[in-house]
Amino acid sequence: MGWKAAQKLIQNWKIVRGDNVMIIRGKDKGETGVIKRVIRSQNRVIVEGKNLVKKHIKQGQGHEGGIFTVEAPLHASNVQIVDPVTGKPCKVGTRYLEDGTKVRISRGIGASGSIIPRPEILKIRTTPRPTVAGPKDTPMELVLEQTYEAKTGKGMPDL
Repeated sequence: MGWKAAQKLIQNWKIVRGDNVMIIRGKDKGETGVIKRVIRSQNRVIVEGKNLVKKHIKQGQGHEGGIFTVEAPLHASNVQIVDPVTGKPCKVGTRYLEDGTKVRISRGIGASGSIIPRPEILKIRTTPRPTVAGPKDTPMELVLEQTYEAKTGKGMPDL
């Protein structure tokens, strides 16, 4: 789609991929769905199976042409997270628990004030972490080498 970059970007995103949201404006108003993708450079989100539009694609090498139905991005202000207890759209706030962990809570009129859990899909990494050391990684023996002794002051640079 030919969207321009947003004039004023959202700094603190309260919506993440995998959240259950309700569309509050537009042709699919009142319907709920799961966030498929967040486009932060445009302040837009793609909701799975919602805001469907017809797209004409020209035939080219290796792909068939035709008219396809695709999900168009929605502005982030047109969706709200669904309260896990009441099932109604709500605003999102943050709180710190007694153990110091930061959690999202539902707030606003008619909200239950319950914790909104982080989606399980965020725990799955799209690119796996490397398990073997690469050519630019520091060798383990250099990492573990002790270069400073606190008691004697050995290894302290002369300033």
